[in-house]
Amino acid sequence: MSENNKLNGTTLPLEDYGATSKRQSEDKIKILDNDELSPDSEFDVESESARVTASKDCFFRDGVRKTDFILAYEEALDKKPKASESRNTEWREKFFKNLKKAGLEMEEEVLESERKIINFVKIHAPWEVACAYAEDLALQAPLQAHQNPSDNYSEKILSFFHIPNIMKQDVPNKPLDFYTCRFKKSKLDRFLGSDDHISFFSNTQRSFIVWEILCSATYGKKKKAEVGVERLLEEDILTAAYNLHDGGYELPRHSYDPETLNKRQVLHHYWARWGCWYKYQPLDHIREYFGEKIGIYFAWLGFYTAWLLPASIVGVLVFIYGCVTVGSNKPASEICDSGESYKMCPLCDEDIGCEYWYLSDVCLFVRIAYLFDHPGTVFYAIFVSFWAVTFLEYWKRKNASLAHHWDVLDLEDEEERPRTEYAAKAPEWKENPVTGIREPYFNPRQRIPRILSGMAVIVIMMFLVIIFIIAVIMYRVLVSIPLFENKDLRPKASIIASLSAAIVNLIIIMALGRVYEKLALKLTQWEMHRTQSEFEDQLTFKVFIFQFVNFYSSIIYVAFFKGKFVGYPGHYNRFFGLRSEECNNGGCLIELAQQLAVIMIGKQMINNAQEVIVPKAKSLWHRFRVKIDKSVPRMRWEDDFELIENEGLFQEYLEMVLQFGFITIFVAAFPLAPLFALLNNWVEIRLDASKFVSETRRPVAERAKNIGVWYTILDSLAQLAVISNSFLIAFTSEFLPRLLYQYEYNWDLTGYTNFTLAQAPNGTLSQPCRYKAFRDETGHYTIFYWRLMAIRLGFVIIFEHVVFGVCRLIDLLVPDVPETLELKIKRERYLAKQALADTETMMMMFDEFGEQLTKEGEEEEGAGDVSLKVPETTT
Repeated sequence: MSENNKLNGTTLPLEDYGATSKRQSEDKIKILDNDELSPDSEFDVESESARVTASKDCFFRDGVRKTDFILAYEEALDKKPKASESRNTEWREKFFKNLKKAGLEMEEEVLESERKIINFVKIHAPWEVACAYAEDLALQAPLQAHQNPSDNYSEKILSFFHIPNIMKQDVPNKPLDFYTCRFKKSKLDRFLGSDDHISFFSNTQRSFIVWEILCSATYGKKKKAEVGVERLLEEDILTAAYNLHDGGYELPRHSYDPETLNKRQVLHHYWARWGCWYKYQPLDHIREYFGEKIGIYFAWLGFYTAWLLPASIVGVLVFIYGCVTVGSNKPASEICDSGESYKMCPLCDEDIGCEYWYLSDVCLFVRIAYLFDHPGTVFYAIFVSFWAVTFLEYWKRKNASLAHHWDVLDLEDEEERPRTEYAAKAPEWKENPVTGIREPYFNPRQRIPRILSGMAVIVIMMFLVIIFIIAVIMYRVLVSIPLFENKDLRPKASIIASLSAAIVNLIIIMALGRVYEKLALKLTQWEMHRTQSEFEDQLTFKVFIFQFVNFYSSIIYVAFFKGKFVGYPGHYNRFFGLRSEECNNGGCLIELAQQLAVIMIGKQMINNAQEVIVPKAKSLWHRFRVKIDKSVPRMRWEDDFELIENEGLFQEYLEMVLQFGFITIFVAAFPLAPLFALLNNWVEIRLDASKFVSETRRPVAERAKNIGVWYTILDSLAQLAVISNSFLIAFTSEFLPRLLYQYEYNWDLTGYTNFTLAQAPNGTLSQPCRYKAFRDETGHYTIFYWRLMAIRLGFVIIFEHVVFGVCRLIDLLVPDVPETLELKIKRERYLAKQALADTETMMMMFDEFGEQLTKEGEEEEGAGDVSLKVPETTT
């Protein structure tokens, strides 16, 4: 290396620096000790940054400049270069050159593995660049430190009753809390720690600044959309772009002081370990390390999981009530003791071999059905409706407290910058009417046909889902026929047919969901939405609408349509030559519970298995492909390179929102759903935590003040749950028919089984038989049926109005912002305005006082001259 290229603390051009092997240059890596610091290095040995320099992995070789970001690209080893390689090299060099023009500093490390040469480009944003972009991006800077609030509602309750709080834990290195405001370079001296240029901006802020530059830098022609690091990654010109973790996550083997652990070790030991499943999440640490957007997600997930606990307890009590009272279920006892009293009509046509059967054959099935269909089910449906609305109301309060605590409550929905992909592909440039700045422009009229095309694709995919549902229905019918023909399997025929059909349906649902999510992403990119928020909202809408139909359509069919349009002997309704499905004597609610349990629990198990297996499989494949020598100590950028890319929060939110739909919309059929959701979420929090801390690269921090459009979806599901549960109880459950029978005939339900069975019309079948319906001997509906229909409709109207009314009352009584927080916010704003007003008033008073003094001085000087001259004139 020439003398001009030696490290001297100045920025070296990337192409002049020379790509030296890390193994050959380890002797040149310099870590500054306290006695090696130069007086003009602007490095405060007493500050936190003096300790950070002990980790050479996160700094340039001079030990002073932080590595804010890493770009990596690979080169083939011992292979002839392809024609495209020269083009890629040219684009990379131009991209790096434009990054230098933007003010970034770079340093390159080269690692030679068994198969490839991997180039790591370390990027650093100098102080001037960081300040300029921090002001432009409206980042927050600290003005004054104050006490960090750490109490929570459950801790207050436990302390009030003097109960030990096993959920509490003392997490070291708790982040300080600050009063902050938007960064202004002109007011730099007013910000706390502004003299420490290394640590003034946090690692998350610095990486966010560098990412903004990387996304806007060109590597070719703008007209050809050759802009941004994301496009380089898509074209495989760059292999990876990532933010460095703060160090390893494993604890030291020797004894250590917890205060000396890095942020990643703290998060892993006090949050991501399975042993912490019952502990509070260290939300301030999560927010400090990953940013507000990820912090709010884990805060919401923890809050939702905590609220599932009371819903689970009540659900278990309702289920236990069913188990305790199952012996007193008179209709089930009548069926089990009926023997051969009730010969039932065949479930399919006699000419294809379907036989008559006795109602006592389904004794076990009817007893199990009672566990999910008893008076406690009605109470639980009402309870969950109130629970869902109350949960959302109190989340708004929790969200407001967090947003204030994390200084994002006043985060304005400002005029967002155009997305990088939008800017790259926009066909023209126009002046923004708000900012007055020329920026990429795509005519909204050209977007309308694309959106309509996307809607058409959604409709086509929905029809595909319906086709598969019909196929599953036909499968269930065809499978149940031979099962009913077998006398030994007849009592369990419905359960076996429904269970196998539900498993087949789950496999189809998961496969269709994966295909559609990729399709929805491509469609949303093609629609050319200007801002990232518009893009995410449209993608969320597309995916959720489809997944709603995909996951819930088969359940909706069983809940509201199955058995409702069967007909009666001699006049059966047919579909593709097969008779419509009918509910067993136990009712469709048991089959709905079974369908819901298989899809919900099966989906959770598959997702959790994927979150465990897929990252490890991807990591193993990545390591096999790269073949980095493990015998030599590796640097931080090499360790992080082996981790898989972080895929964001979209899938995490989608999974939880779909789960919320399962436990609210159809909870009347499956009271144990919240319990399984609670168990899943305890696992989900640790899986997600482990994934973010130890298995994926560190994501670029993003600011957010709430969970965004997902709250609107949750609120819509809560409203839909009220309507769904009212119809489930009215039309699917046996609650209202039994109640009406008790009122009109017999309170202990004696004779109810015989009352619900109609006689097949004469001459319709070869033998006399019974079928479940409120019809007379001619097949017409009885008066009881019409009374029951009126009561069902009345119940739906009353249920909805009462629940919606109480929910509205809850909304009015529970303010979105806690009263104490609202008072604190008003007080802080008042003090800020008062301080600003006092300063301005003082300045105005000084100016007026100065002007007055000057004026009085001039008047006094003029008056003195007159007094001297007047006597002379008089004389």
